[in-house]
Amino acid sequence: MRTIVVARMDNDGDVLLAGPALRALAATDRVMLLVSPSGEQAARQLPGIRDVLVWPCPWTGFDPPKVDRRSVNTLIDALALEHLGAGFVLTSFHQSPLPMAFLLRMAGLRYLAANCEDYPGSLLDLRNAPGPGHEVERGLSLVRAAGYELPDGDDGGLRVKRILPAPEGKYVVVHPGATVPARTAGPRWFRSLVAALAADGHQVYVTGSPSERTLTSFVAGSNGLDLGGRTKYAELAAVLDGADCVVVGNTGPAHLAAAVRTPVVSLFAPVVPLDRWAPWKVPSVVLGDQQAGCRDTRARQCPIPGHPCLDDVPVEEAVTAVRKLVEEVA
Repeated sequence: MRTIVVARMDNDGDVLLAGPALRALAATDRVMLLVSPSGEQAARQLPGIRDVLVWPCPWTGFDPPKVDRRSVNTLIDALALEHLGAGFVLTSFHQSPLPMAFLLRMAGLRYLAANCEDYPGSLLDLRNAPGPGHEVERGLSLVRAAGYELPDGDDGGLRVKRILPAPEGKYVVVHPGATVPARTAGPRWFRSLVAALAADGHQVYVTGSPSERTLTSFVAGSNGLDLGGRTKYAELAAVLDGADCVVVGNTGPAHLAAAVRTPVVSLFAPVVPLDRWAPWKVPSVVLGDQQAGCRDTRARQCPIPGHPCLDDVPVEEAVTAVRKLVEEVA
């Protein structure tokens, strides 16, 4: 087996969506996964990865660091010491693989592959054109073009390592936060949802990061159990694993729920395309006006007053969607 490096420089949800492509590579090669700090938690939960290398990438993420020559040289030297057989650069449809390809060439890699629309010069040996489709399919298209396939019995769904046991009992998870505010509903909408779900007979857990404790406390109110800031990534995976259903915006925990095969009610704002980022291979109901004026803007803050594509969704529709998914998988 040879060792190859795969770069996926973005957030946890993006790294999870790379999982099927990574498993196809890991079926025959040892895989070193290169990620940014914002993707490290997910990277360490993916099966089939030999090693994880973390580097603060200056061209991805919402608050990227400045370009630093010492940091770049350290990465190049570290990769050169690994004597890597090949490199794959995984990107979203709106990102260029060429900056990372350049660094991998500097590290001495002789074979590089990426999905790429731009002219790559001598930076790529395989320049793949994946076409439209889900981000998971985009990654699989690249590795298949290089001759890799998922192993027999692998359905191409998302996966994570199962390390911690799920909580006991029946419950529904509501995850109100998102790194990009435009991709989730507002706090008052979620607070109303938690109250409505409790009235419908559900135990409701409200999850969020340590920075979202004020949000989760408000959303939980007196009707839900506030877990804001109380679950690290593996613990969050366990909570989602045990849930009957998860209500969440288009953000990383939606993909983590899909990775543990928990049904998802997806509050999906059309600022990015639904066909590329919808919950993957898991029972789901999508709510939100996909024809709203913010469509395809990739806006971080909703450009339309009142965030109508999500905040105007009737809470009763979300309760009905939860009921439907819970009954389907019961």
